Amino acid sequence: QVRLLESGGGLVQTGGSLRLSCVDSGQTFSYYTMGWFRQAPGKEREFVAAISWLRNETTYADSVKGRFTISRDNAKNTLYLQMNNLNSEDTAVYYCASGLQIGLSLKNVDYWGKGTLVTVSS
Repeated sequence: QVRLLESGGGLVQTGGSLRLSCVDSGQTFSYYTMGWFRQAPGKEREFVAAISWLRNETTYADSVKGRFTISRDNAKNTLYLQMNNLNSEDTAVYYCASGLQIGLSLKNVDYWGKGTLVTVSS
């Protein structure tokens, strides 16, 4: 059973923007820290951004700081990732993830989405 469902991926030119969404079909969205990870071809999955259930505190990978913004709407059980000024290094499958810990890492994710592909062309 898929609990997290991403959408919003696609093809965009360098310098463009995309907004990813992730809908959680579970009943306890507001109690989970939510985040985004990505995996580029031939590379390991890496952390992108997270937003905690406690005070909506956000963390970002250095590579996306100042360009990406993570947000959540607990009333809609939805997580967002606004991505601006995209470049070729952002090309990857982006995965929505959730966990009960305050911080989110590859080691403590409880649920994964199936991913949505983002391709940035020059």
